[in-house]
Amino acid sequence: MLVEIKIPSMGESVVEATIGTILKPTGSAVKADEEILELETDKVNQVLYAPAAGKITLSVKTGDVVKVGQTIGSVDTSTAGTAAAAPVKKAEAPPPPPAPKKEMAAPSSLPPARKKIDESLSTPSIPTVPKAAPPPPRILGGETRKKMTKLRRTIAQRLVEVKNQTAMLTTFNEVDMSAVMQVREREQENFVKKHGVKLGFMSFFVKACVAALMEYPDINARIEGDEVVYHQRYDIGVAVGTDKGLMVPVIRNADQLGYAEIEKKLKEFAEKARNGTISVDDLQGGTFTITNGGVYGSLLSTPILNPPQSGILGMHNIVKRPIAINDQVVIRPMMYLALSYDHRIVDGKESIGFLVHIKKNLEEPARLLLDL
Repeated sequence: MLVEIKIPSMGESVVEATIGTILKPTGSAVKADEEILELETDKVNQVLYAPAAGKITLSVKTGDVVKVGQTIGSVDTSTAGTAAAAPVKKAEAPPPPPAPKKEMAAPSSLPPARKKIDESLSTPSIPTVPKAAPPPPRILGGETRKKMTKLRRTIAQRLVEVKNQTAMLTTFNEVDMSAVMQVREREQENFVKKHGVKLGFMSFFVKACVAALMEYPDINARIEGDEVVYHQRYDIGVAVGTDKGLMVPVIRNADQLGYAEIEKKLKEFAEKARNGTISVDDLQGGTFTITNGGVYGSLLSTPILNPPQSGILGMHNIVKRPIAINDQVVIRPMMYLALSYDHRIVDGKESIGFLVHIKKNLEEPARLLLDL
């Protein structure tokens, strides 16, 4: 029985995909739900799984563009479980070497002409010195080429569009992370016991951003034609770096979620990113983005906008530094914050106020409970 292999739906806005790495070429034996190949779209990469066990036949190759619902091959289930290893052919013993021929004794007397020829042949010749081989050409610099994936091409195109179509500026501040770190250290054990997930830094930043967006709605807006569209929801995208490229899954209705619910969502997205199972729906509809370069050791950077959003917050590495508090120099765990924003919508005053609002909520986490 032949079971068709079809391109599945990958989200409302995705109608086609590009065949990426083929993991199981034609003729391979596959198990049910085993990975066959990768599908590349302009939003996300997705793995295609075998619909049944058997022998696979594909009608596509890497680089082909396919449509959602298109049949690209089949699995012959009649061969499932019947494939046996081919018998190993025994190596034949090599034939015995031929017996050396017996040399005939040279006659004691030879004709003069033959004797002269034999003497000339027996005279050792002067060996010729072989010419040295020319040295191999010197390679001054090597290079390799690798075709960009569809996802990487789309990311590159959008980054250029952001640069050319927005008036992006960045403002900076710093935050003392002492209070947040103390809360995490004090409540971590109870938090894990109750919710089954660790209390990280990101949930504090998501809650702080939601509170600041409520105070400064321009940063939670977008430009559409000659209008400014203000979102009445707080869907926070969290940038995740993967082997396939940057992805930004969205935590929807973050204003209605508690710390534990946010942490569970983040854990789910991290697992999907590792497994390559993030869907297009997970990536759509964000109104504001947070990116954390600090996990890679970044001290300070300028995050780039995620269109059509008007703001993105950059987190960075936490470093102990001397700072002045009440005219006393103390050592505190400090983090630089960066807010990139579209100056067409957001003015400098609002951007600075937004970042200061986040700073206050992180240095005094109790403010988040009091909606300050």
